[in-house]
Amino acid sequence: MLKTIIIEDELPAVDLLKFYLKDISTIELNEVCNDGFSGLKAINELKPDLVFLDIQMPKLTGFELIELLDYKPMIVFTTAYDEFAIKAFEVNAVDYLLKPYSKERLLQAINKVITTYEMPEEEKPDYNKLSEYNVNKPGEFLKRIVVKTGHKIKFISTDEIVYVESQDDYVMIYTKDAHYIKQSTMKFFESGLEPDKFLRIHRSYIVNVDEIKQIEPYEKESFIAILKNDVKLKISKAGFKNLKEKLNF
Repeated sequence: MLKTIIIEDELPAVDLLKFYLKDISTIELNEVCNDGFSGLKAINELKPDLVFLDIQMPKLTGFELIELLDYKPMIVFTTAYDEFAIKAFEVNAVDYLLKPYSKERLLQAINKVITTYEMPEEEKPDYNKLSEYNVNKPGEFLKRIVVKTGHKIKFISTDEIVYVESQDDYVMIYTKDAHYIKQSTMKFFESGLEPDKFLRIHRSYIVNVDEIKQIEPYEKESFIAILKNDVKLKISKAGFKNLKEKLNF
């Protein structure tokens, strides 16, 4: 039997899923959690095989929860959203259930779960790839970033970000007071941060344009951005062109 957790904040959705699951012999329901924080704790403690995970929840969203996991179970997303996020679901989850769904649709998902459970580890979905996607609706941008610092969870308002630096498979997020490392991609931040405020000035840097104090020549035909905190960041040719268009100089 597959050890299973439901993480869902809508009671009718929980009751329906429990009703569907009670006759499925391959599922052992161990816990139901009504928010992301309790779900995160339950996953780390119980180490389930399978999680039915809602996306939009109070305190911690489904995507934020996944980013914080050390132990990665199989995920079936349950969501009221549709096409704007389905690509991310298909690439990075065993399946997704679009509410309201039937028992027949749930059984299809369970069959996929069983198939995935029997796969070699290297062929299973890579949830880390969620960090490559901005799953906000078109025209909506990130309002906060969630990071793990030791045993604590920190929420960073995007208004606090001074710049973001690429560091291999991670990024370093710099605020005025601190810096935080996160397993993510520059692609995620470039597409997710509001373009009126943030600009890619180099393959290694995305900067809050309000934090730029001045731009100076640096070596032959290159420039650096000097920030209000006196940090100096290299500007690529493409980045300089972007800056000229953004700042009208």
